[in-house]
Amino acid sequence: MGRTFTRVPLANLPVPASNLPLDSGQPLGGRPHHPALESAAGRRVTLVRLATGDAGLLRVLDRAGRVVGRNIPLLIQGESGVGKELLAQACHNSGPRADGPFVALNCAAIPESLIEAELFGYVGGAFTGARREGAVGRIQQADGGTLFLDEIGDMSLSMQARLLRVLQERCVVPVGAREAVPVDIALVSATHRMLNESVKNGLFREDLYYRINGLTVHLPPLRVRTDIRVIVGQLVAAECAGQPCDGVSVSDEVMRFFEAYAWPGNIRQLQNVLRVALALLDDDERVILPQHLPEEIFDAEAVPVFVTPRAGGEPRRMLSAPSRPRGRPPLGLDESLIQQALAEHGGNVSAAARALGIARNTLYRKLGRNF
Repeated sequence: MGRTFTRVPLANLPVPASNLPLDSGQPLGGRPHHPALESAAGRRVTLVRLATGDAGLLRVLDRAGRVVGRNIPLLIQGESGVGKELLAQACHNSGPRADGPFVALNCAAIPESLIEAELFGYVGGAFTGARREGAVGRIQQADGGTLFLDEIGDMSLSMQARLLRVLQERCVVPVGAREAVPVDIALVSATHRMLNESVKNGLFREDLYYRINGLTVHLPPLRVRTDIRVIVGQLVAAECAGQPCDGVSVSDEVMRFFEAYAWPGNIRQLQNVLRVALALLDDDERVILPQHLPEEIFDAEAVPVFVTPRAGGEPRRMLSAPSRPRGRPPLGLDESLIQQALAEHGGNVSAAARALGIARNTLYRKLGRNF
Protein backbone atom coordinates (compact mmCIF):
# COMPACT_ATOMS: atom_id res chain seq x y z
CA MET A 1 0.00 0.00 0.00
CA GLY A 2 1.48 3.37 -1.03
CA ARG A 3 2.30 6.10 1.43
CA THR A 4 0.16 9.21 1.70
CA PHE A 5 2.03 12.17 0.22
CA THR A 6 1.25 15.75 1.12
CA ARG A 7 3.10 18.36 -0.89
CA VAL A 8 4.32 21.43 0.95
CA PRO A 9 5.58 24.25 -1.31
CA LEU A 10 9.36 24.40 -0.96
CA ALA A 11 9.25 28.17 -0.87
CA ASN A 12 7.60 27.85 2.55
CA LEU A 13 10.23 25.49 3.93
CA PRO A 14 13.37 26.63 5.75
CA VAL A 15 16.72 26.07 4.11
CA PRO A 16 18.53 23.30 6.02
CA ALA A 17 21.08 24.84 8.35
CA SER A 18 23.24 21.72 8.36
CA ASN A 19 26.04 21.22 5.87
CA LEU A 20 25.88 17.46 6.31
CA PRO A 21 26.01 15.45 3.09
CA LEU A 22 22.72 14.44 1.55
CA ASP A 23 21.62 10.82 1.47
CA SER A 24 21.48 7.97 -1.01
CA GLY A 25 21.04 4.34 -1.81
CA GLN A 26 23.09 2.34 -4.28
CA PRO A 27 24.71 3.81 -7.42
CA LEU A 28 22.22 4.22 -10.24
CA GLY A 29 22.58 3.31 -13.89
CA GLY A 30 26.06 1.93 -13.40
CA ARG A 31 27.44 5.35 -12.41
CA PRO A 32 28.65 6.49 -9.00
CA HIS A 33 26.32 8.95 -7.32
CA HIS A 34 27.08 12.54 -6.63
CA PRO A 35 28.76 12.45 -3.17
CA ALA A 36 25.89 14.49 -1.76
CA LEU A 37 23.78 11.37 -2.27
CA GLU A 38 25.96 9.27 0.00
CA SER A 39 24.29 8.54 3.31
CA ALA A 40 25.58 10.00 6.54
CA ALA A 41 22.71 8.83 8.72
CA GLY A 42 20.62 6.49 6.59
CA ARG A 43 18.29 9.21 5.31
CA ARG A 44 17.46 9.62 1.63
CA VAL A 45 17.86 12.69 -0.53
CA THR A 46 14.61 14.60 -0.97
CA LEU A 47 13.58 17.86 -2.61
CA VAL A 48 13.61 19.59 0.76
CA ARG A 49 17.14 18.46 1.52
CA LEU A 50 18.35 19.71 -1.87
CA ALA A 51 17.37 23.28 -0.94
CA THR A 52 20.75 24.86 -0.10
CA GLY A 53 19.90 28.54 -0.39
CA ASP A 54 20.13 29.36 -4.12
CA ALA A 55 17.00 31.12 -5.36
CA GLY A 56 17.19 29.69 -8.88
CA LEU A 57 17.53 26.13 -7.59
CA LEU A 58 14.72 26.67 -5.08
CA ARG A 59 12.37 27.63 -7.90
CA VAL A 60 13.29 24.43 -9.78
CA LEU A 61 12.68 22.31 -6.68
CA ASP A 62 9.34 23.98 -6.01
CA ARG A 63 8.10 23.44 -9.58
CA ALA A 64 9.28 19.82 -9.62
CA GLY A 65 7.59 19.20 -6.28
CA ARG A 66 4.25 20.38 -7.62
CA VAL A 67 4.05 17.55 -10.20
CA VAL A 68 5.41 14.73 -8.04
CA GLY A 69 2.75 12.05 -7.64
CA ARG A 70 0.45 13.57 -10.29
CA ASN A 71 1.33 11.28 -13.22
CA ILE A 72 3.01 14.17 -15.05
CA PRO A 73 6.30 13.29 -16.78
CA LEU A 74 9.23 15.49 -15.78
CA LEU A 75 12.00 16.59 -18.15
CA ILE A 76 15.18 17.88 -16.53
CA GLN A 77 17.49 19.96 -18.69
CA GLY A 78 20.90 21.28 -17.78
CA GLU A 79 24.60 21.08 -18.50
CA SER A 80 26.61 17.96 -17.78
CA GLY A 81 27.49 17.62 -14.12
CA VAL A 82 24.76 19.85 -12.64
CA GLY A 83 23.03 17.01 -10.77
CA LYS A 84 20.14 15.93 -13.00
CA GLU A 85 20.12 12.39 -11.62
CA LEU A 86 20.26 13.77 -8.08
CA LEU A 87 17.11 15.79 -8.75
CA ALA A 88 15.38 12.77 -10.29
CA GLN A 89 16.21 10.68 -7.22
CA ALA A 90 14.91 13.45 -4.94
CA CYS A 91 11.62 13.62 -6.85
CA HIS A 92 11.21 9.86 -6.48
CA ASN A 93 11.95 9.95 -2.74
CA SER A 94 9.59 12.89 -2.20
CA GLY A 95 6.49 11.24 -3.66
CA PRO A 96 4.09 8.34 -3.12
CA ARG A 97 6.36 5.97 -5.08
CA ALA A 98 9.28 6.41 -2.68
CA ASP A 99 8.98 2.81 -1.48
CA GLY A 100 9.06 1.52 -5.05
CA PRO A 101 12.09 1.01 -7.30
CA PHE A 102 14.09 3.85 -8.81
CA VAL A 103 15.61 2.56 -12.06
CA ALA A 104 18.07 4.69 -14.05
CA LEU A 105 19.40 4.18 -17.55
CA ASN A 106 21.96 6.35 -19.30
CA CYS A 107 20.76 6.29 -22.92
CA ALA A 108 24.10 7.65 -24.16
CA ALA A 109 26.18 4.98 -22.42
CA ILE A 110 24.43 1.89 -23.80
CA PRO A 111 25.47 0.68 -27.28
CA GLU A 112 22.73 0.98 -29.89
CA SER A 113 22.68 -2.79 -30.32
CA LEU A 114 21.95 -3.35 -26.63
CA ILE A 115 19.64 -0.52 -25.60
CA GLU A 116 16.50 -2.31 -26.84
CA ALA A 117 17.22 -5.32 -24.64
CA GLU A 118 18.16 -3.05 -21.73
CA LEU A 119 14.91 -1.11 -21.93
CA PHE A 120 12.43 -3.82 -22.84
CA GLY A 121 14.11 -7.02 -21.68
CA TYR A 122 14.09 -10.26 -23.66
CA VAL A 123 12.97 -13.86 -23.50
CA GLY A 124 15.44 -16.73 -23.45
CA GLY A 125 17.09 -17.37 -26.80
CA ALA A 126 15.72 -14.15 -28.33
CA PHE A 127 19.08 -13.41 -29.95
CA THR A 128 22.62 -14.71 -30.12
CA GLY A 129 24.28 -14.34 -26.75
CA ALA A 130 21.02 -13.96 -24.85
CA ARG A 131 20.80 -15.67 -21.47
CA ARG A 132 18.80 -18.86 -21.48
CA GLU A 133 16.44 -17.59 -18.77
CA GLY A 134 15.97 -14.20 -20.44
CA ALA A 135 16.13 -10.86 -18.65
CA VAL A 136 13.73 -8.24 -17.33
CA GLY A 137 14.19 -4.81 -18.94
CA ARG A 138 14.64 -1.54 -17.10
CA ILE A 139 11.09 -0.40 -17.83
CA GLN A 140 9.60 -3.50 -16.26
CA GLN A 141 12.03 -3.27 -13.33
CA ALA A 142 10.63 0.19 -12.59
CA ASP A 143 7.06 -1.09 -12.28
CA GLY A 144 5.48 0.62 -9.28
CA GLY A 145 8.28 3.16 -9.08
CA THR A 146 10.20 5.65 -11.22
CA LEU A 147 12.07 5.19 -14.49
CA PHE A 148 14.84 7.73 -15.04
CA LEU A 149 16.09 8.04 -18.62
CA ASP A 150 19.27 10.11 -18.60
CA GLU A 151 20.53 11.71 -21.83
CA ILE A 152 17.32 10.79 -23.61
CA GLY A 153 18.29 13.22 -26.36
CA ASP A 154 20.92 10.70 -27.50
CA MET A 155 18.37 7.94 -28.10
CA SER A 156 18.03 6.78 -31.71
CA LEU A 157 14.86 7.57 -33.66
CA SER A 158 13.95 3.87 -33.89
CA MET A 159 14.17 3.47 -30.12
CA GLN A 160 12.20 6.66 -29.65
CA ALA A 161 9.34 5.10 -31.61
CA ARG A 162 9.29 2.01 -29.37
CA LEU A 163 9.50 4.08 -26.21
CA LEU A 164 6.61 6.26 -27.39
CA ARG A 165 4.43 3.17 -27.80
CA VAL A 166 5.26 2.01 -24.27
CA LEU A 167 4.35 5.39 -22.83
CA GLN A 168 1.09 5.50 -24.75
CA GLU A 169 -0.05 1.96 -23.99
CA ARG A 170 1.66 1.49 -20.61
CA CYS A 171 2.73 -1.97 -21.75
CA VAL A 172 6.11 -3.38 -22.71
CA VAL A 173 6.85 -6.26 -25.07
CA PRO A 174 10.21 -7.91 -24.31
CA VAL A 175 12.41 -8.77 -27.29
CA GLY A 176 11.27 -12.13 -28.68
CA ALA A 177 8.01 -12.16 -26.70
CA ARG A 178 4.49 -12.16 -28.12
CA GLU A 179 2.51 -10.84 -25.19
CA ALA A 180 2.72 -7.37 -23.66
CA VAL A 181 3.40 -6.86 -19.96
CA PRO A 182 1.55 -3.96 -18.25
CA VAL A 183 3.74 -1.49 -16.37
CA ASP A 184 2.98 1.33 -13.94
CA ILE A 185 5.81 3.86 -13.92
CA ALA A 186 6.51 7.50 -13.22
CA LEU A 187 8.80 8.90 -15.90
CA VAL A 188 11.65 11.35 -15.38
CA SER A 189 13.92 12.16 -18.33
CA ALA A 190 17.03 14.29 -18.53
CA THR A 191 19.28 15.71 -21.21
CA HIS A 192 21.98 18.32 -21.70
CA ARG A 193 20.59 19.00 -25.19
CA MET A 194 17.89 21.50 -26.10
CA LEU A 195 15.26 19.01 -27.24
CA ASN A 196 13.07 21.61 -28.92
CA GLU A 197 16.00 22.34 -31.25
CA SER A 198 16.54 18.61 -31.79
CA VAL A 199 12.87 18.33 -32.80
CA LYS A 200 13.28 21.14 -35.33
CA ASN A 201 16.36 19.43 -36.76
CA GLY A 202 14.60 16.06 -37.08
CA LEU A 203 16.79 14.40 -34.46
CA PHE A 204 14.04 13.86 -31.90
CA ARG A 205 10.44 12.83 -32.44
CA GLU A 206 7.99 15.65 -31.79
CA ASP A 207 5.30 13.28 -30.47
CA LEU A 208 7.73 11.74 -27.97
CA TYR A 209 8.94 15.19 -26.94
CA TYR A 210 5.45 16.20 -25.91
CA ARG A 211 4.91 12.84 -24.23
CA ILE A 212 7.94 13.22 -21.92
CA ASN A 213 7.65 16.99 -21.53
CA GLY A 214 4.81 17.33 -19.03
CA LEU A 215 6.94 19.83 -17.14
CA THR A 216 10.45 20.97 -18.06
CA VAL A 217 12.81 22.36 -15.44
CA HIS A 218 16.28 23.78 -16.11
CA LEU A 219 18.90 23.11 -13.46
CA PRO A 220 21.20 26.14 -13.15
CA PRO A 221 24.92 25.63 -13.80
CA LEU A 222 27.25 25.96 -10.83
CA ARG A 223 28.73 29.23 -12.11
CA VAL A 224 25.47 31.14 -11.49
CA ARG A 225 24.60 29.57 -8.15
CA THR A 226 24.97 31.49 -4.91
CA ASP A 227 25.30 28.46 -2.62
CA ILE A 228 28.79 27.27 -3.60
CA ARG A 229 30.03 27.49 -0.01
CA VAL A 230 27.24 25.19 1.16
CA ILE A 231 27.95 22.74 -1.67
CA VAL A 232 31.68 22.72 -0.86
CA GLY A 233 30.88 22.03 2.78
CA GLN A 234 28.62 19.14 1.84
CA LEU A 235 31.15 17.61 -0.55
CA VAL A 236 34.04 17.87 1.91
CA ALA A 237 31.90 16.36 4.69
CA ALA A 238 30.81 13.52 2.38
CA GLU A 239 34.37 12.76 1.27
CA CYS A 240 35.72 12.87 4.84
CA ALA A 241 32.93 10.99 6.63
CA GLY A 242 34.68 8.37 8.74
CA GLN A 243 38.07 9.22 7.21
CA PRO A 244 41.21 10.77 8.75
CA CYS A 245 40.41 14.04 6.94
CA ASP A 246 37.29 14.55 9.09
CA GLY A 247 37.18 18.17 10.26
CA VAL A 248 39.01 19.64 7.24
CA SER A 249 37.93 23.13 6.15
CA VAL A 250 38.55 25.29 3.08
CA SER A 251 40.52 28.53 3.30
CA ASP A 252 38.82 31.82 2.44
CA GLU A 253 41.26 32.33 -0.44
CA VAL A 254 40.35 29.00 -2.02
CA MET A 255 36.64 29.60 -1.39
CA ARG A 256 36.81 32.99 -3.15
CA PHE A 257 38.59 31.28 -6.02
CA PHE A 258 35.83 28.66 -6.21
CA GLU A 259 33.20 31.41 -6.32
CA ALA A 260 35.03 33.15 -9.18
CA TYR A 261 35.66 30.07 -11.31
CA ALA A 262 33.17 29.23 -14.09
CA TRP A 263 33.19 25.45 -13.44
CA PRO A 264 32.66 24.09 -16.96
CA GLY A 265 32.25 20.61 -15.43
CA ASN A 266 29.84 21.91 -12.78
CA ILE A 267 29.40 20.02 -9.50
CA ARG A 268 31.11 16.91 -10.86
CA GLN A 269 34.26 18.93 -11.54
CA LEU A 270 34.10 20.58 -8.12
CA GLN A 271 33.83 17.15 -6.53
CA ASN A 272 36.96 15.96 -8.34
CA VAL A 273 38.92 19.09 -7.39
CA LEU A 274 38.05 18.66 -3.72
CA ARG A 275 38.85 14.96 -3.81
CA VAL A 276 42.35 15.72 -5.15
CA ALA A 277 42.86 18.54 -2.63
CA LEU A 278 41.99 16.23 0.27
CA ALA A 279 44.41 13.61 -1.04
CA LEU A 280 47.23 16.19 -1.18
CA LEU A 281 46.81 17.29 2.43
CA ASP A 282 49.56 16.25 4.81
CA ASP A 283 48.50 14.25 7.84
CA ASP A 284 48.79 17.30 10.08
CA GLU A 285 46.98 19.71 7.74
CA ARG A 286 43.34 20.59 8.29
CA VAL A 287 42.81 23.50 5.86
CA ILE A 288 42.68 23.28 2.06
CA LEU A 289 45.00 25.96 0.63
CA PRO A 290 45.77 26.96 -2.99
CA GLN A 291 48.75 24.61 -3.13
CA HIS A 292 46.46 21.65 -2.48
CA LEU A 293 44.38 22.22 -5.60
CA PRO A 294 45.17 20.14 -8.71
CA GLU A 295 47.62 21.89 -10.98
CA GLU A 296 45.47 21.33 -14.07
CA ILE A 297 42.91 23.84 -12.86
CA PHE A 298 45.50 26.63 -13.25
CA ASP A 299 46.90 25.68 -16.64
CA ALA A 300 44.86 27.98 -18.91
CA GLU A 301 44.71 31.74 -19.08
CA ALA A 302 41.84 33.41 -17.27
CA VAL A 303 39.05 34.75 -19.48
CA PRO A 304 36.64 37.00 -17.58
CA VAL A 305 32.95 36.24 -18.06
CA PHE A 306 30.24 38.39 -16.52
CA VAL A 307 27.11 36.65 -15.32
CA THR A 308 24.01 38.55 -14.25
CA PRO A 309 22.28 36.94 -11.26
CA ARG A 310 18.74 35.64 -11.83
CA ALA A 311 17.24 37.94 -9.22
CA GLY A 312 18.90 41.04 -10.64
CA GLY A 313 21.75 42.97 -9.09
CA GLU A 314 25.27 43.65 -10.23
CA PRO A 315 26.90 41.32 -12.78
CA ARG A 316 29.31 38.86 -11.19
CA ARG A 317 32.77 38.31 -12.67
CA MET A 318 33.51 34.65 -13.39
CA LEU A 319 36.66 33.02 -14.70
CA SER A 320 36.16 30.56 -17.54
CA ALA A 321 39.65 29.33 -16.71
CA PRO A 322 41.07 30.46 -13.38
CA SER A 323 43.94 32.78 -12.76
CA ARG A 324 46.54 31.56 -10.29
CA PRO A 325 45.54 32.42 -6.69
CA ARG A 326 47.89 34.54 -4.68
CA GLY A 327 50.62 32.35 -3.23
CA ARG A 328 50.37 29.68 -5.93
CA PRO A 329 53.93 28.80 -6.96
CA PRO A 330 55.10 28.49 -10.56
CA LEU A 331 54.42 25.01 -11.89
CA GLY A 332 57.97 24.60 -13.23
CA LEU A 333 60.05 24.92 -10.05
CA ASP A 334 63.77 25.05 -10.68
CA GLU A 335 65.56 21.99 -9.27
CA SER A 336 68.10 24.20 -7.51
CA LEU A 337 65.29 25.87 -5.54
CA ILE A 338 63.96 22.49 -4.48
CA GLN A 339 67.40 21.29 -3.35
CA GLN A 340 67.99 24.59 -1.53
CA ALA A 341 64.69 24.26 0.34
CA LEU A 342 65.49 20.67 1.30
CA ALA A 343 68.92 21.69 2.54
CA GLU A 344 67.53 24.58 4.59
CA HIS A 345 65.07 22.23 6.29
CA GLY A 346 67.44 19.37 6.90
CA GLY A 347 65.88 17.11 4.28
CA ASN A 348 62.40 17.45 5.80
CA VAL A 349 60.18 17.09 2.72
CA SER A 350 57.02 18.39 4.40
CA ALA A 351 58.78 21.53 5.68
CA ALA A 352 60.44 22.12 2.31
CA ALA A 353 57.13 21.73 0.50
CA ARG A 354 55.49 24.30 2.78
CA ALA A 355 58.35 26.71 2.17
CA LEU A 356 57.99 26.27 -1.59
CA GLY A 357 54.22 26.66 -1.39
CA ILE A 358 53.45 23.22 -2.82
CA ALA A 359 51.95 20.04 -1.42
CA ARG A 360 54.28 17.35 -0.12
CA ASN A 361 53.03 14.84 -2.68
CA THR A 362 53.77 17.34 -5.47
CA LEU A 363 57.32 17.70 -4.19
CA TYR A 364 57.72 13.94 -4.11
CA ARG A 365 56.61 13.77 -7.75
CA LYS A 366 59.09 16.47 -8.75
CA LEU A 367 61.82 14.50 -6.96
CA GLY A 368 60.78 11.33 -8.80
CA ARG A 369 60.10 9.43 -5.58
CA ASN A 370 57.36 6.96 -4.81
CA PHE A 371 55.07 7.79 -1.91
